[in-house]
Amino acid sequence: MINKARSFLRIERQMKIMLFEAYIYLAWARILKMLPFSKVAPSLGEHMEETNYIPKLHERETLLQVSQAVHMMSRYTFWESRCLVKAIAALKMLEKRGVESTLYLGTGKDENGAFAAHAWLRSGPYYISGAEGMEDYTVVSKFAKKLTTGNEGESYG
Repeated sequence: MINKARSFLRIERQMKIMLFEAYIYLAWARILKMLPFSKVAPSLGEHMEETNYIPKLHERETLLQVSQAVHMMSRYTFWESRCLVKAIAALKMLEKRGVESTLYLGTGKDENGAFAAHAWLRSGPYYISGAEGMEDYTVVSKFAKKLTTGNEGESYG
């Protein structure tokens, strides 16, 4: 416990704030998961649309930080923070920062042949959450969180 506290104290102030934000969004996403999906879906973006895959170099650091914060804090929640909760939390954090993303929902079979579902989030060519195992699932729904920032068409690579 003391080592974890020391590690936390060594983290930059900006990342500490982002970790706290991730914890709050993970809680919010967990609450959303308990609601009927038809009520939550409109807040996730345009149904069956995708954002583009063109990388935006100026967003890479933000994408990495959001991904790290959500994954790190998901291990410390006292509620279930698995794929859908992490994807929604990251989507909301990126939306706050003016970064587009696409949330994917997929279905498939687990190792025992039972029905399984998975969620993952992509921004540009980068997977923010849920990339592990996504190839084992068939996309059944997707939501594009498109944002207008005045930089349409601006891409870097």
